[in-house]
Amino acid sequence: MPPLRIDVTAAAGAYPIFVGSGTLQVLPRLLDAAGVGSRRIIVSSPLVWRLHGDAIRRASSEREPILIPDGERFKTTTTVGRVYDALLERQADRATTIIAAGGGVIGDMVGFAAATFLRGLGLVQLPTTLMAQVDSAVGGKVGVNHALGKNLIGAFHPPRLVIADPAVLTSLPRREFRAGLYEVIKYGIIANPALIEQIASARPALFSHDAAVVSAMVAESCRIKARIVSSDERESGERRVLNFGHTIGHALEAVTRYRRFRHGEAVAYGMLAALALGVARGVTPPAVLEQIQDLVSALGPLPSVRDLPGREIVSLVGHDKKVVKGTLHFIACTGLGATTTLTDVTEKELRAAVKAIGIKA
Repeated sequence: MPPLRIDVTAAAGAYPIFVGSGTLQVLPRLLDAAGVGSRRIIVSSPLVWRLHGDAIRRASSEREPILIPDGERFKTTTTVGRVYDALLERQADRATTIIAAGGGVIGDMVGFAAATFLRGLGLVQLPTTLMAQVDSAVGGKVGVNHALGKNLIGAFHPPRLVIADPAVLTSLPRREFRAGLYEVIKYGIIANPALIEQIASARPALFSHDAAVVSAMVAESCRIKARIVSSDERESGERRVLNFGHTIGHALEAVTRYRRFRHGEAVAYGMLAALALGVARGVTPPAVLEQIQDLVSALGPLPSVRDLPGREIVSLVGHDKKVVKGTLHFIACTGLGATTTLTDVTEKELRAAVKAIGIKA
């Protein structure tokens, strides 16, 4: 079957997301149809290239890809500098398109390199993790981490197209696949409760990588994000809803130096904390918190947080990107599929929310 096409509107022009099992097999045709120039340089990680390089290499006439380390702790300007060096060695010019093949970290770093090298090169996102397929590859946000916070250095650089092939997800470790499911739960909380029901009822099919079930879940997540970012590309309003669970989640990643959690795991904790804060505020129904707690627990264990410094986590929230003119824009759930933005969250409330997920604050 031909891949499903979802269109995203961006200031630089609309771009498509193609979702379909086996899409990598028609990768060159999709790139040609999208008008991507013939000079294409692939940037990936050693692991992704070992697993999927044979299928991906057909997208480029270059003999070898640029390979860089993967993982949040490598998501730095130093690693991006290695991409710049390789692009200079290969004499990349403004007609060159960069193909980011990998998970969310690779997509963010390579996207940032594409946004800044020669003041902007064409970019294609080829996500190979569930997290990247349902979230980070879509929307044009690219960047790297800083010791004080996640993605504090970055840009908006929409891709020419996104190609999501759920078939590649069969190579993911179960923990990595679960990490992506937490991000899908986020979409269920903020926009479409049916996704939550789907995960709850179809766990065996999801973990056995049923092509139809996984593809439908990826496509719906992409539809939700495409709709939101098309109406608010630069996160001045509605797009902030996508940060549900990320405020405290990003602080958890930063305080552990990006070594303990998969991004989705930190977001899972962040969502539970946000729901607990909302319940304490009286804006979130307690039944919603209980339902999400049960679902997160049913998916599998999360790394422990009991030894983490609560006060430092609360302090790091103050460095989050969602702080604008000294005001934290905190997304709270008012019911499955509905949210509100709180601009008066206190330090005391944040400490209580952190305590609710098992951290001494």
